[in-house]
Amino acid sequence: MQSVNASCRLCNLISSAVCTKAGKALVSRQFVEMTRTRVEGLLAAFPKLMNTGKQHTFVETESVRYVYQPLEKLYMVLVTTKNSNILEDLETLRLFSRVIPEYCRVLEESEISEHCFDLIFAFDEIVALGYRENVNLAQIRTFTEMDSHEEKVFRAVRETQEREAKAEMRRKAKELQQIRRDGERGKKGPGFGGFGSSGMSSSNTAIITDTRIEAEKPKPTPAPVRSSGPSKALKLLGKGKEVDDFVDKLKSEGENIILPSTGKRPSEASKSLPPPTHTESVHMRVEEKITLTCGRDGGLQNMEVLGMITLRVSDEKNGRIRLKVSNNDKRGVQLQTHPNVDKKLFTAESVIGLKNPDKSFPLKSDVGVLKWRLQTTDESFIPLTINCWPSESGTGCDVNIEYELQDECLELNDVVISIPVPSGVGAPVIGDLDGEYRHDSRRNVLEWCLPVIDVKNKTGSLEFSIPGQPNDFFPVNVSFVSKGSYCDIQVTKVYQVDGDSPVRFSTETSFVVDKYEIL
Repeated sequence: MQSVNASCRLCNLISSAVCTKAGKALVSRQFVEMTRTRVEGLLAAFPKLMNTGKQHTFVETESVRYVYQPLEKLYMVLVTTKNSNILEDLETLRLFSRVIPEYCRVLEESEISEHCFDLIFAFDEIVALGYRENVNLAQIRTFTEMDSHEEKVFRAVRETQEREAKAEMRRKAKELQQIRRDGERGKKGPGFGGFGSSGMSSSNTAIITDTRIEAEKPKPTPAPVRSSGPSKALKLLGKGKEVDDFVDKLKSEGENIILPSTGKRPSEASKSLPPPTHTESVHMRVEEKITLTCGRDGGLQNMEVLGMITLRVSDEKNGRIRLKVSNNDKRGVQLQTHPNVDKKLFTAESVIGLKNPDKSFPLKSDVGVLKWRLQTTDESFIPLTINCWPSESGTGCDVNIEYELQDECLELNDVVISIPVPSGVGAPVIGDLDGEYRHDSRRNVLEWCLPVIDVKNKTGSLEFSIPGQPNDFFPVNVSFVSKGSYCDIQVTKVYQVDGDSPVRFSTETSFVVDKYEIL
């Protein structure tokens, strides 16, 4: 009899929802059997029941009670029975309201709709069968992340198999290349020429070899490779389509997939500026890459900037030209011209021209005409300083990280500061923040994203808390792109060798990161 009474017991909490001030449901989770029409009717009636000017957080009808909390332009609403404990309902409401900012950065309709399933999963961890579960915010994060050790092991094994398969594919490709070279030597070698059976034998051998190479020619993408010997790597390649489908499915779910060819995510594989939409017949690229390593307690261990001016001439009439270079560097870079460039002319007048003025620059090909290098351990040369302060607390670590733009002439775009975080402890709790952040639970990285850092936005900070030790948050890696030159070396004028008449030209400048880390 007791079990019957327990099973017939009514649920206290009927539904939880995030709705607009007009009563439009954005996300709704029911904990009893209800039709959609019934839920929409309850929520549509909710705004009409509220009395303006009164300070309260609940309103009642003849059958249900609404417990609610305003969230900017939205409401977090719990629909309960009238006999439920309102104090417990208010405590449950507060937990619901704290969960929403964990998944939605801004409390707007579009953001709620985008993360609706994440919110529903979190709601299910708070309430089961209409009754509040004894959980806190940290436990909800852990449960919804579903961090699996077995999944990590599986991914590591799969990556190992992919590497073995790629190695086997390269070995097979070398064998095929060797067969092709042997076949070509057989065609040209002595004793196979002339007339008669020897010539025919050579022809037949060449045909067989060519057919074999064509049948087993390796392709750019991983393709099935057959082998008589047992090989797990080759079996993996035999299921390449299934692997590709699985990877595509993960991409469609918003996961950041590691590229096997580079070992990096797509955003890290090619961190560069987009090419210009229009270029002149004389086009130059001024490219610089920085490699920097700093200590966490200060001190520049190494910094190197490599730069190059690349020239491309696409019109024959502009082949015989000279380039006037403006070098405003004050840091002491080392310059080096191409061997075919007149070094004396460049040293005396900062002009790039060929040693033989009657010759033209190569057409429709990129030619590096000037390169430079700066290597230093002077901390004043650091373009962007990063200061990371992890402090141990009773519940883990409070981390304060800040940046400062040292070179005010630079404008850095798409800045991403990547801080490693411990695994299996949930998402970090973010405090003060300039810009935006992303937490990648698979890679165990917190990415601090800043669209622009310039003289108007030269400093900023991020604070977060998470269980861990101070050493867990290093090394910190930084990436950015810039349309300015760090060493301030530019081409200011292009003119013809004969007559010194000016030539229209276009310039593309980029300053990117090769490696930028704080150890």
